[in-house]
Amino acid sequence: MSCYFTICSTAKSQEIYMQFLLENYDALNLPYSFPVALSYISSPVLMGEECILIRDSNDEAAGALGFIRGTGAQSYEDQHILQIQTVFLKEHFRSSRLFLQASQFLAQHLAQLKHPVTELRFWIPAQPRLQRLCGKLAQKTAIQETVHGIIEEYRMDFADWHASMQKYPHELYF
Repeated sequence: MSCYFTICSTAKSQEIYMQFLLENYDALNLPYSFPVALSYISSPVLMGEECILIRDSNDEAAGALGFIRGTGAQSYEDQHILQIQTVFLKEHFRSSRLFLQASQFLAQHLAQLKHPVTELRFWIPAQPRLQRLCGKLAQKTAIQETVHGIIEEYRMDFADWHASMQKYPHELYF
């Protein structure tokens, strides 16, 4: 199962990113109402930030990553903080190897940007499988109860995360 990564730098690739996530909306299992979920899914595109498509050997979308810089609490001026809005792989493509490769691609991409990132943040539904995975990578910093379930915030130091991603065999993407 061969996949590659592309940064959505054109309107067409951003459209494919949005269409892919909306087509797979139910599989995202987001603990938010649709309008709130849509705001998270679309924020990388609407805020002029970046999103990444994971494509299979037939050039079909197999997964997506979306992120924004800054936090709402600081009016998005704290640009050294990167919030991961979306991470999704189609069921058929879910594997530790592809998740690691996507993480390595993201780490290398962020490391070469003009404005450095020092911290990554993300929220997950409070599910044991996700908690185990995320607990290996980041520190849980908040728990919030929503109408649609409990969510948890995780944070990690970018330099530490980047170093841990690069210690495994990897491609040089940048």
